Amino acid sequence: MKMGKVELYIHELLESKGAGLITLIDPVDYDTPDTAIKTAKAAAEGGADIMLLGGSIGAQGELLDYVTKSIKESIDIPVVLFPGNIATISKYADAIYFMSLLNARNPYWIVQAQMLAAPLIRESKIEPLSVGYILVSPGGTAGWVGDAGLIPREKPKIAAALALTAQYFGYRIILTDTGSNPKLQGEGHIPNQMISAVKSVIDVPYIVGGGITTPQELKEVLVAGADMVQIGTAFEGSLETVQKRTKSFSAVIKEEGAKKMKKA
Repeated sequence: MKMGKVELYIHELLESKGAGLITLIDPVDYDTPDTAIKTAKAAAEGGADIMLLGGSIGAQGELLDYVTKSIKESIDIPVVLFPGNIATISKYADAIYFMSLLNARNPYWIVQAQMLAAPLIRESKIEPLSVGYILVSPGGTAGWVGDAGLIPREKPKIAAALALTAQYFGYRIILTDTGSNPKLQGEGHIPNQMISAVKSVIDVPYIVGGGITTPQELKEVLVAGADMVQIGTAFEGSLETVQKRTKSFSAVIKEEGAKKMKKA
């Protein structure tokens, strides 16, 4: 399958900037849908490269359609869906993480949910992004719902082997994630050693998500090997705070991305 517009955008972004910032907005986490829309706009104006929507089983139906359509009309970066299940689909999005939870114990999350959703995605003309999804401890809600055999944080070689397996299977993007904010469970973002181990064995775009809440943590993750960073919790708060934080994160992306390009 040839690359679609959003996948090409990702590759061109990494070629031109060296790194990218993905903002995750879960409409269910906001007091009103309009607050979620305004937050997304503030993040885009602050320098986010991709707007990711979803993440929970409640982000679906009329709510998801309304938020997706409204955000799409107010920003000029790709709007991508992060599905919590087969209902997290909106025809107003540019693309969707067509992802397989590779370390799930239940085959539903590896291939069956994807099979059920594929015809609707095709009919809706949303671009599917082939994503190999790997959950690292503590896993949060995603780990519980997905019945995942969470990768132990002290076992980077397991994560690397699973990521390499995903690439060999043909997945074109790798995402390692800790699930919901791991700091609530006494943990931080994915260990830098694990990020480096994964990056050392794959050559497809690598996204790291979960627990990155400060510019310094973002820098550490990029230096360790992430190509793109997926951030959600850090963008909660007032619109002024969201835009300010996005600008600070975007500045780190620009600086560390330039360094990556010099080394390449």
